[in-house]
Amino acid sequence: MNALLLKSSFPDFDSISAEHVVPAIEAILKANRSELASIKVGAEGADLVQAFHALERLSARLNDAWAPIAHLNAVMSHDALRTAYNTCLPLLSAYETELGQDRDLLEIYEAIAAQQTALQLSRAECKAVANALRDFRLSGVALSDDDRKRYGELKQRLSEQTSLFSEHILDATDAWEKVIKDEAELDGLPETAIALARQAAEAKGYGGYLLDLSSPSYSSVMTHATDRGLRRAVYEAYTTRASELGPQAGQFDNTALIQTILEDRLALAKLLGFGQFSELSLATKMAENPAAVMTFLTDLSNHSKVVAEQDFDEIACFGSEALGLSSIQPWDVAYCADRLKRHRFDLSDEDLRPYFPAQKVIDGLFEIVQRIFGVEVTPVTDMSVWHPDVTTYLIHREGVPLARFYFDLYARAKKRGGAWMADCRCRRQDPAHGLTLPVAFLTCNFPPPVNDQPALLRHDDVVTLFHEFGHGLHHMLTQVDCASVSGINGVAWDAVELPSQFLENWCWDPEALNLISGQVETGEPLPLALLDKMQQARNFCSGMQMVRQLEFALFDFRLHNEFDGNPATLQAILDQVRAAVSVIPISETNRFQNGFSHIFGDVMGYAAGYYSYKWAEVLSADAFSKFKEDGIFNRQTGERFLTTVLEQGGARDALELFVDFRGRAPTVTALLQQEGIL
Repeated sequence: MNALLLKSSFPDFDSISAEHVVPAIEAILKANRSELASIKVGAEGADLVQAFHALERLSARLNDAWAPIAHLNAVMSHDALRTAYNTCLPLLSAYETELGQDRDLLEIYEAIAAQQTALQLSRAECKAVANALRDFRLSGVALSDDDRKRYGELKQRLSEQTSLFSEHILDATDAWEKVIKDEAELDGLPETAIALARQAAEAKGYGGYLLDLSSPSYSSVMTHATDRGLRRAVYEAYTTRASELGPQAGQFDNTALIQTILEDRLALAKLLGFGQFSELSLATKMAENPAAVMTFLTDLSNHSKVVAEQDFDEIACFGSEALGLSSIQPWDVAYCADRLKRHRFDLSDEDLRPYFPAQKVIDGLFEIVQRIFGVEVTPVTDMSVWHPDVTTYLIHREGVPLARFYFDLYARAKKRGGAWMADCRCRRQDPAHGLTLPVAFLTCNFPPPVNDQPALLRHDDVVTLFHEFGHGLHHMLTQVDCASVSGINGVAWDAVELPSQFLENWCWDPEALNLISGQVETGEPLPLALLDKMQQARNFCSGMQMVRQLEFALFDFRLHNEFDGNPATLQAILDQVRAAVSVIPISETNRFQNGFSHIFGDVMGYAAGYYSYKWAEVLSADAFSKFKEDGIFNRQTGERFLTTVLEQGGARDALELFVDFRGRAPTVTALLQQEGIL
């Protein structure tokens, strides 16, 4: 238990065990409740600012303990930890509901808000108080006793259901594997992918080669395998995960969970006076109402659909004429697209991979960030880690420490798929205990090193790394001292992707590419000929990529905006959305919704909010256009983005910050031009 109660700036992972988790969280919740009672008594006529800081201290204590537990459950899952994690979920949900419905606590915040000028609150503190008052309303503080109880029950069940949804995906992903005895069956796969499959087989004591549903293995087969039957088998295993179909049919089925999650979200929204869950979701986002979101997504689809149809027609024609495929099936699309890309641009992802050794990319990323924002990144060895692959770093500026972070970059079993940034510690200034600096978890699922060869990244992997590090900078470079609005806290969810998508742009610039590329054997940067091909191919199939994201966003938003309790509604909406925007064939067995963890799993903010990726991409493309005007390493422009966006966290409204940086409101034009659609 002690490892989770430490007051150090980062957790001691060497000392955390599953049996510590529940006792530690129970102890912290008990202590918080006791101190909360004292705060409420002491706040009557006492120092309200002192009460405000004391309340932040309680929140930080719980977050500092829970953040590493939640992270370990995502990256090093095992039965004992999962049981402990799930045992804590209802305890945390009940505590959160208690706070949100505590009318005495509400009165303290109302008193602080009424006297904020006299109390000389900072701008960030005023925003934190305003957010808290909003959140009290969204937590049902004004409901009757029976409805408040109902609210707590719904929140607790949703917490448990969404966690179980994610567990099912992880278990279904780990449950499938295919042993290949004859290397000839892997024809078309790059040498690195074959070596990885051989290494995976050896690790499990198998002969031959092992394919699984991890991102590196799945992507390699779908993109490169000439064996159409193999592509189909892997595709069907992946797209039927956690459903009533496929190799584990019914074993980890999320179908009933989805229905219950939707029903409970709708009930929660109606309990709070909203017509649909979409309206509740937007209460903490930039978009004003559901109509604004639908108009935004429809406008993008109107611009993109024609381009996407042209993209697919070219792929289908090439598949027929060059590859002998009379009809393109879902498991053929990525393969045909890659072959067409090679034919048209004489370029494949595998041509680029040798130029992006992971360590070279990481070093170049740090150099780029230093040039733009004037901050330095230094490896450190005084932080305990949960796996030998994890590396740790310090961010500082002119010798002044700003933050620390962890990199956990490679795929492995029992690790959640995808890539993400999560906070470990949040920046806050406590009059009683001083300044706590932020700490971030940065997680990806890249192909690991094979034998003695370093990990080699696809350019898409490089973009992903920059994306997540952009989130990390938003969290770590904040200068806001109030935890509830420092870093990414308090940022409107449809603006939270701005810094991440913004930083991706440096992955395409010739000057930046010289810093992040180096041939694995010679160290030579990306040759001009390959750079030219990569630039020409940047918007290859950009229309298809755009409508694919719009399909996800429209499905998510319409589902949460129109759900009526009928189990048939989900499939009806998905079919309508696909008819409107999708251009690729869809298998009848495709159950992508059963693996859509962004909106049904324990990822906060994306339910009725997946549109945020495109919404924020408008902001990021427009923000980067300023760098294209001034120079991508212009320090004055970088400093302005740092001070107006990254350092401000959630202390000011996102649109206000964007206008401060850009000098005007955002427009969609820069994004459409960047994607080659205009």
